[in-house]
Amino acid sequence: MTDPTSRPYVLLSCSLSLDGYLDNASRRRLILSNPDDLDRVDEVRAGCDAILVGAGTVRADDPRLLVRSEERRARRVERGLDPNPVKVTVTRSGDLDPDARFFRAGDTERVVFCPSRVAGPLRRRLGPTVCVEDAGPSVSMRRIAESLAGRGVRRLMVEGGGRVHTQFLTEGLADELQLVVAPLFVGDSRAPRFVGDGCFPWDEHRRADLAEVRRIGDVVLLRYALSERFCEAEVRAGVR
Repeated sequence: MTDPTSRPYVLLSCSLSLDGYLDNASRRRLILSNPDDLDRVDEVRAGCDAILVGAGTVRADDPRLLVRSEERRARRVERGLDPNPVKVTVTRSGDLDPDARFFRAGDTERVVFCPSRVAGPLRRRLGPTVCVEDAGPSVSMRRIAESLAGRGVRRLMVEGGGRVHTQFLTEGLADELQLVVAPLFVGDSRAPRFVGDGCFPWDEHRRADLAEVRRIGDVVLLRYALSERFCEAEVRAGVR
């Protein structure tokens, strides 16, 4: 078994509907969270060294992945950090638009992991300001996590999408899960779900530990401890 300290502390975060969807099937993005919860997410981002999303999320949502609060950015700088965490994405096809806000917004480091076959063309397309990492013949989330640890990333926030969440969970790489449940249904099987099919470490014989339930306006935050590292992190933070 791989030493868990060889990878960052991995926190998975997402909002979903009551029937488990991350979005609807239309071109217009479905807003599941609310302003107070978005501010909470901003605080979580500010406490992380890197934020990872899949290439599908970059294409569909065009996220900036930056800390919004000026005060939180300033506090990061006071601690000797960059104002924003490193931005990380994973692509198998190499289909990424250099003009996406992932690449254009902010001045933080951007890292793209991809298979060997697309690494060269992707480097040429994205240019010298983006670090394109050759992840080998096939992309492994474990390899990515260990590579990020080698870059000094101690706390990694994973914000989706469903395929990425599925891989981190089924590979046993997640230490914490933060689910925000919105009071609505999507009711469309064409829409993206929180996770896909897979063999998960938590099932009827091993239930995940619910560490916190918090009402935030009209949504509910559920925090699950998925490893012993969760408890250690809480103790260090003075929560327990």
